Amino acid sequence: MLKKSQTEMSVLVTPEMANFNGNMHGGDLLKLLDRVAYTCATRYCGKYAVTLSVDQVTFKQSIKIGELLTFMASVNFTGRTSMEVGVKVIAEDLHLQSIRHTNTCYFTMVAVDESSKAVEVPKFVPETAKEKERFQLAEQRRERRMLQNKVDAMIKSKES
Repeated sequence: MLKKSQTEMSVLVTPEMANFNGNMHGGDLLKLLDRVAYTCATRYCGKYAVTLSVDQVTFKQSIKIGELLTFMASVNFTGRTSMEVGVKVIAEDLHLQSIRHTNTCYFTMVAVDESSKAVEVPKFVPETAKEKERFQLAEQRRERRMLQNKVDAMIKSKES
């Protein structure tokens, strides 16, 4: 049984998802990743959630048509109105019965009300050793994003 802070979804990669090389198109994968992150965030906070940012989208291996993808998502950290949702993608070759980790990424999702204004989310309290590890790493990613935002603002102000 999954926790309220977790989501798992499986999708068969079909021919209409192919790129010119015959593998899964990255855009189709990103769309599915966003859907999984939305589902995980919304399940956790009980509010509509929108994507603020996606970072560290890592394409470790190409995904073949006909493989079964399993997306494993979890809320790793919460701020006042935002949540980091980590998503791991596993591809299964149904004929060879082999499984590979193909992708990992991190979404920052923001809970919003009917007016699209940010609203508070329940504080995530990690319980297991794995959740505590993910929480600490998510804090580090959050600090890095905040530092990058400051650097970007400084650069933008110098360009003006």
